[in-house]
Amino acid sequence: MSIKENLIEIKKSLPEHVTLVAVSKTKPNEALLEAFETGHRVFGENKVQEMVQKWETLPKDIEWHMIGHLQRNKVKYIAEFVSLIHGVDSFRLLKEINKQALKHNRTVDCLLQMHIAQEETKFGLSAEELNAVVGSEEFEQLQNIQVCGLMGMATFTENKEQVRQEFAFLKQNFESLQKKLPNIKILSMGMSGDFDIAIEEGSTMVRIGSSIFGARQ
Repeated sequence: MSIKENLIEIKKSLPEHVTLVAVSKTKPNEALLEAFETGHRVFGENKVQEMVQKWETLPKDIEWHMIGHLQRNKVKYIAEFVSLIHGVDSFRLLKEINKQALKHNRTVDCLLQMHIAQEETKFGLSAEELNAVVGSEEFEQLQNIQVCGLMGMATFTENKEQVRQEFAFLKQNFESLQKKLPNIKILSMGMSGDFDIAIEEGSTMVRIGSSIFGARQ
């Protein structure tokens, strides 16, 4: 099936309240344009340099989501145009995003990333760290970022029950966070292999790459 057909098929299967981020990392501009021609506008990249190159050359009405681990020294390259940063895993990173957003006189939407997997290699905040971040006075002074919700990645495993429990844990934390930040709406969880479980557990945003664009090179 073509990229276009894959995308239309996946969108049909998603509930209306779930946003699809087409994960376009490593894919050439032609592949993104094929998806773009179906009317899709939300694309996810995990490398700053690649995202900047695509932003410079592709249509300007694309919403770029930074879905990978973001280093503080790279924020300045995307602050001008990024729509949503998914993987904010420290208060220092949040402060840097705020600082760079201010230079461009804009507010950057962010998701706080929680560590929910049983894999050490995944990034993210613990529940205690999350509460410490949003409970701090410094957090309230950040005028150029908007925390819109949470993001998390489940363990890469065949054990569906474990994946479900990890997503359920993220949803619990999301609901607790809503008491402090009533405006948060986004729960970004679920990728090509597990987005169906994520949606059942309350996801409002899924990140799908290989099911749209084919396996990575």
